[in-house]
Amino acid sequence: MPLSTIELLKKSADFKHEALDNDKLQTDLFYFASLCDMKVIRKEIAHPFTLCSSVQEFEQVLNSAMSCSPFDEQSDLASTLLSGHVIVRIESKLYKLEAVKPGNIKPSEAVMETTIQGPQLAFSEDAETNLMIIRKKYPFASLLTEKYSLGKVSQTKCYMVYDNDKVDPNVLQDLKCKLEKIEADVVQATGQIESLITKSKIRWIPTMIITERPDRVVFNLAQGKVVLVLDGTPFTLVTPSVFYDFMSAMDDVYQPFVVTRALVVLRYIALLVTITLPALYISIVSYNPEIVRVQFALSLAGSRAAVPYPSFIEVLFMLFLIEALVEASLRLPRYIGSTATTVGGLILGQAAQQAGLVSSVMIIVTSVIAISNFLIPINAMSFAIRIAKYPLIILASCFGFVGLVAGLFAITLYVSRLESSGLRYFRFYIGEPAVSGYKEGDKY
Repeated sequence: MPLSTIELLKKSADFKHEALDNDKLQTDLFYFASLCDMKVIRKEIAHPFTLCSSVQEFEQVLNSAMSCSPFDEQSDLASTLLSGHVIVRIESKLYKLEAVKPGNIKPSEAVMETTIQGPQLAFSEDAETNLMIIRKKYPFASLLTEKYSLGKVSQTKCYMVYDNDKVDPNVLQDLKCKLEKIEADVVQATGQIESLITKSKIRWIPTMIITERPDRVVFNLAQGKVVLVLDGTPFTLVTPSVFYDFMSAMDDVYQPFVVTRALVVLRYIALLVTITLPALYISIVSYNPEIVRVQFALSLAGSRAAVPYPSFIEVLFMLFLIEALVEASLRLPRYIGSTATTVGGLILGQAAQQAGLVSSVMIIVTSVIAISNFLIPINAMSFAIRIAKYPLIILASCFGFVGLVAGLFAITLYVSRLESSGLRYFRFYIGEPAVSGYKEGDKY
């Protein structure tokens, strides 16, 4: 048996090496607890072993088992273990027993991150099942796991998963130190972990991706990133994550290059529109009508003739309505949420315009903002962008177009100073591996 392989696999928290002894003979078992069914191991190996009095008798038991056979020394030991087999060592002989573990909880369909062409599988709320899914999709001996218990009271199981050949040791050590310093009483969600290990408590830009998709996790592991799998939640945490990661969807992996790049450009345009359009509207109406054509400026002024208050109040009023409708769609029951928000948006928008509370152009601006915000693939970044437009609105209401430009510069400066596990956050990858296909050795 190659000892180097066993020593590498022993670094994983879910790899088990058990020595059995019944006073008459000894045997060793090697297996992954996340992949193997303990009931099969007890039935086919542990229980018969206690009744055997000689090596020959135990070998007869192993040979008589339908799912057990001698292990070929020429076979890859790591691949056999990662396929859900138990390796039994009796004296100098090796046997393999198939003991694939069924999932404790049936994985569900991805809800938060849907794709058109990609896999529809999502993680479950059972950490062991999630580890099994990851190992089946990433069957390499270099994939290691480390187990932590988070929360003084809850003692929630948390697994740190990474590819030992590709991960940055500095990132790994930094994350280990942060996890060990968590002092919360109860930890129940991956978003809570992100908040606990983040240095800045006023941070509003996400620096770690929270995902429910196994395919996204596998692609990130192949790029040398670290994944946290928490028991009790179907969402995992991926770090380090740069700005580009939040603007890429898994559909980008499964579609042609030209289509992918067009969609990425569309998302960045939507990002810019969502942040700047409300402030730009205020700038044009209140301060700088000269930046648009005269015909449009006159049309805009005419549409606001019946509005009794400044554009600043008009924008805040409509944004408040759209934010309330978005929150209502999240909190209402699934079957009536979309209907209530659609009807509410149509009725409120039309009624507000007819009553002279807002202009018809403002209705269009609000609709464009809402649609553009929904183009952002990761929800955490979508929420951050929703917040980012309000400082620009305040600056534009005070200083016009100059305030808008200054606000954009300040936001860019703030984002450029952020880091994710020691990696500069504001980076754009032209040859992003998750989109163009990763190569061996690619890492951040």
